[in-house]
Amino acid sequence: MAATKKALLGPLVGAVDQGTSSTRFLVFNSKTAELLSHHQVEIKQQFPKEGWVEQDPKEILHSVYECVEKTCEKLGRLNIDISNIKAIGVSNQRETTVVWDKLTGEPLYNAVVWLDLRTQSTVENLSKSIPVNNNFVKSKTGLPLSTYFSAVKLRWLLDNVKKIQKAVEEDRALFGTIDSWLIWSLTGGATGGVHCTDVTNASRTMLFNIHSLEWDKQLCEFFKVPMKILPNVRSSSEIYGLMKAGTLEGVPISGCLGDQSAALVGQMCFQDGQAKNTYGTGCFLLCNTGHKCVFSEHGLLTTVAYKLGRDKPVYYALEGSVAIAGAVIRWLRDNLGIIKTSEEIEKLAKEAGTSYDCYFVPAFSGLYAPYWDPSARGIICGLTQFTNKCHIAFAALEAVCFQTREILDAMNRDCGIPLSHLQVDGGMTNNKILMQLQADILYIPVVKPSMPETTALGAAMAAGAAEGVGVWSLEPEDLSAVTMERFEPQINAKESEIRYSTWKKAVMKSMGWVTTQSPESGDPSIFSSLPLGFFIVSSMVMLIGARYLSGVP
Repeated sequence: MAATKKALLGPLVGAVDQGTSSTRFLVFNSKTAELLSHHQVEIKQQFPKEGWVEQDPKEILHSVYECVEKTCEKLGRLNIDISNIKAIGVSNQRETTVVWDKLTGEPLYNAVVWLDLRTQSTVENLSKSIPVNNNFVKSKTGLPLSTYFSAVKLRWLLDNVKKIQKAVEEDRALFGTIDSWLIWSLTGGATGGVHCTDVTNASRTMLFNIHSLEWDKQLCEFFKVPMKILPNVRSSSEIYGLMKAGTLEGVPISGCLGDQSAALVGQMCFQDGQAKNTYGTGCFLLCNTGHKCVFSEHGLLTTVAYKLGRDKPVYYALEGSVAIAGAVIRWLRDNLGIIKTSEEIEKLAKEAGTSYDCYFVPAFSGLYAPYWDPSARGIICGLTQFTNKCHIAFAALEAVCFQTREILDAMNRDCGIPLSHLQVDGGMTNNKILMQLQADILYIPVVKPSMPETTALGAAMAAGAAEGVGVWSLEPEDLSAVTMERFEPQINAKESEIRYSTWKKAVMKSMGWVTTQSPESGDPSIFSSLPLGFFIVSSMVMLIGARYLSGVP
C-alpha cells in the first residue's frame, strides 16, 4: 500500500523560502502542485541603533538546514520517499546585503536588512552627484536612489567595516544578497561553493543594468564597488550546483528568484498585465509588463520579473513596494505587547469592528512607494479616550490595506487599464478581516488561492522546470488549476473614498519627521531609541495625571 502511495506521488520539488521574519522549507508534488509538507523557523532581527536592522547570516543558513531536515523527517512519517525530491529552488528576501570570507566561509559582518536606514546620508550625498537631466542610475536600474537597495548598504560596509576592507584588499571578500550566500554555502562554501545570483535578485542591487542583464561598470564606479566581489549572474531556472551536505546531499539547486518574483511565478502571472500582491513583512504589488521595461511616472519601480531558463527571454514588471505590512503586527506583539501571537490581531480587530477614526501610518523605515520619503516616521492619530487596543489593532490592518490602495492607484495610472480584481498571497492573507478590509478599501474583488504559499511554489516551479531536471512543465495547458477564495466589497464606494482620503491626511502628517539627524551617525538623544508606544503611553499617563491634579473625576 505504501509503495503504491509513493508511486502515485511522482517527482517532488523542494523550495527554500527565506524571508525577513522566518525561513521555511516546503516540498511540492511537481505534477499537481500540492504542498506535501513544510517546516518553519522564525529569524531574529537585531536593531543595534535607531534605524538599523541586521540579521545573523549564520543563523539564516542554520535555519535552512534545520527546515530541510525537519521537513524530510515529516515526509518520512507520511511514508513519502525523500529520494523523490529531484530539485530545490531558492526564494529569498531581496536587497539584504551580506559580505563574507571565501576562504573561511565566515560572514565579515551581520546581514544589513533591506529595511535598514543607516545609509540615508550616503543616499543624500550620492544624489547630488547625479545630473538632473541624466539620472543614469534610474534609467539603467529602474530604481530610485534609496536606502532600500543593496549598493548603498555595500558602500557603507566597505567604508565602515575594517574586516571587510582588509578582505577586499586581500581578495578574500565575496558579496551577495541572501540567495547568493545560501547557494554558495549549500553548494560547498569554502570548498567549491558556487558564487552566483539570478537576474531578479541582481536587479535589486542598483549595480545591475536591467537592459543588458549585466553588472554595470559605470554604476559600480559610481558606488565605488569593486566588481571582483560580485556574484555571477544566472537565469532564474538552471542548475547552479548540488547540495553538498545534509539529508538532501546531491540534489541539484536549480531555481532562484527574489521572493516577489517567485510569488508572481507562483500566482502564474505569465501574461502581460497580470498582477499579484504579496503580504509579508512588507507588501509588494507586481504587474507583469512582458518583454518591455515600463518606467513609472507615479513612484513605482521597474524590475526584472523572471528569466526562466538560460536561453529563455527576460520578463519585466512594475512594482509597488510597501516597507511595513506584517511587520506592524510583529511590532504590536514585540514592542507594545498588545498581542501575544500574530494570530490574535484578527480577534481584536473583529471585536472592534472599526478603528473608530483612529489611523495608523507605520512608516517605521520611512515611506516607500509611491512617496519615497525616508524622513517619514510612524504615527497613530485620531486617538480619543474611547480608543482602545482593539481599535489600534483594526487601524493596523487598515494601514496595510490603505498602503496597498496607494500603490494600486499608482499602477492603474501607469498601466492605463485598472485592475478588475486583485490576486493576493502571503502569510497575512489567512486573516479574513484583512482580506475583507482590502476588498472594501480597493472597491474591487480580492482573490486568494486556497494554497497561499505561492512564493515557495514559484521557486519550486523554476527549479523543477530547469534544463537537466525537467519534472515541472510551465506550459499553460499543463499548469494545475488553482481553487480561489473571493472577497467582494461590502461597503459603498463613498464610504471607501472617505476613509481613504482621511488616511492620506494622516500620511501627510507622518512626512518630513526626521529633519536634522541621520541614523547613520548614531542616536541624536536618548529619545531616539524609544518606541512610538512609549510616547503614546506617556501621553496617556500625563493626561490621567492632569485630570487627577485638576480634580476632574
